[in-house]
Amino acid sequence: MAERELQEIIRKLKSTQSYPDSSSLLSKAKITLLKLHALTPLPTTPPNILLSAREVFEAGALHSIRAKDPAAFTRYVHQLTPFYELPADKLPATKSERNKITGLYLLLLLTQGDYAGFHTELEGLELREGEGKRVEDDRYLGYPIKLERWLMEGSYDLVWKAMASREVPSEEYGVFSEILTSQIRNEIASCSETAYPSLPISSTKNLLFLDSEGAVISFAQSRGWVIKDGRIYFPNQSLKAGTDQEGNQKELSQLAIENTLGYARELETIV
Repeated sequence: MAERELQEIIRKLKSTQSYPDSSSLLSKAKITLLKLHALTPLPTTPPNILLSAREVFEAGALHSIRAKDPAAFTRYVHQLTPFYELPADKLPATKSERNKITGLYLLLLLTQGDYAGFHTELEGLELREGEGKRVEDDRYLGYPIKLERWLMEGSYDLVWKAMASREVPSEEYGVFSEILTSQIRNEIASCSETAYPSLPISSTKNLLFLDSEGAVISFAQSRGWVIKDGRIYFPNQSLKAGTDQEGNQKELSQLAIENTLGYARELETIV
């Protein structure tokens, strides 16, 4: 009876796009799993029940992302971990959303600035895949790995291109675009302050991928920049660093800015 009820709940979960409905269904599914002693995998749990439990938690994880609830998503990831660690003869990987959810978790860690957690998770993936396989070749896992690398390099133009293209693996990954956009915009702003004494407002609009010069002015005011005669003047950063460190930082910052400006000009040409 409980098994049939669980299958019916899973069927409804797959067909609904409403987060309140899915939340109610997920609660019912967890209660049913509790009755079946399957909230966590046990040696005595039948494979078909293990499969259903994994489906429930995967559905919960994806619904949480669509609802922009990272705390709930993280809980589901942790609940899924013991199921993903089961051997294939106990729970086959077929029809699993493991790579999709793991990729989303990597992206979440990236948006939270948890680079230590990101690399810990990545190391675990590399050990799981073993020699001869590149984690980055997977569509879902490769996307956050590439973004992280480009962010570390200051190649913000490549990040912009990836987020604005068909490289985004699924709609759930797009949820993080707004968060990453804000982070990158602030990072570019910090680089601009270091690399240049001032920039024209028009260039800054392209550089920060803002929609209008009014948006640029609002952003500039929020960072304490000075606006005068169509230009934005940045605070003097040279007082905050030593000469050698400042010089290296300026060179890297200018490279990041020039790459991003180049991409912005390409977009304007296309439009």
